[in-house]
Amino acid sequence: MRQPVVPKPIRIMVADDHVIVREGLAAIIGRQPDMQVVAEAANGDEACDRWHEHRPDILLLDLRMPILGGIGVMRRIRSTAAQARIVVLTTFDTESEISDAIKGGAKGYLLKDAPREMLIETIRKVHAGETCVPAELVAKLVAGVSSEGLTDRELEVLKLIARGLSNKDVAIHLGISETTVKTHLRSVFAKLRVLSRTEAIAAASRRGLVQL
Repeated sequence: MRQPVVPKPIRIMVADDHVIVREGLAAIIGRQPDMQVVAEAANGDEACDRWHEHRPDILLLDLRMPILGGIGVMRRIRSTAAQARIVVLTTFDTESEISDAIKGGAKGYLLKDAPREMLIETIRKVHAGETCVPAELVAKLVAGVSSEGLTDRELEVLKLIARGLSNKDVAIHLGISETTVKTHLRSVFAKLRVLSRTEAIAAASRRGLVQL
């Protein structure tokens, strides 16, 4: 009698600079009969080297990595392997980071506090050729794309406001009139759909436009 063909396990690589995270992911994945961790990496350069050495089916990748960030890792890998299947697993969920990851070629995007069942399901779906991004992150991404972008000058003004400068100080810093600063702020408020400086700074921070 012919023996049934046992499918090969999904070969997974974990790239994260925190050893506890890597060990935790390896433990979760190791309990799945159809998965196995074949490599780990603690920084971006190592992630690229290990990926090319092991050619995993799935790369679980943190965005904030030493030496080379997650986006850089994706670009470097996909420059020679466009079909690489990468799932971003991070604590950051700003519109700019989600957008950059998707544009960089990520096939999945999960936050580290996602349920383990969601992680396992995402790995299986991405391995099957699907793209997996949670609905709440898609909504955040769509909100960012649908809103009109800020000009370079408006972004300059917003960043200075976020640093606590008054309209007068912003005007002096940029060499423009205070009236012009107010005009830029009105435009910023309209584009971000907010009514105050505080709301503008909070909205810009959520979208990754300014760092608080």
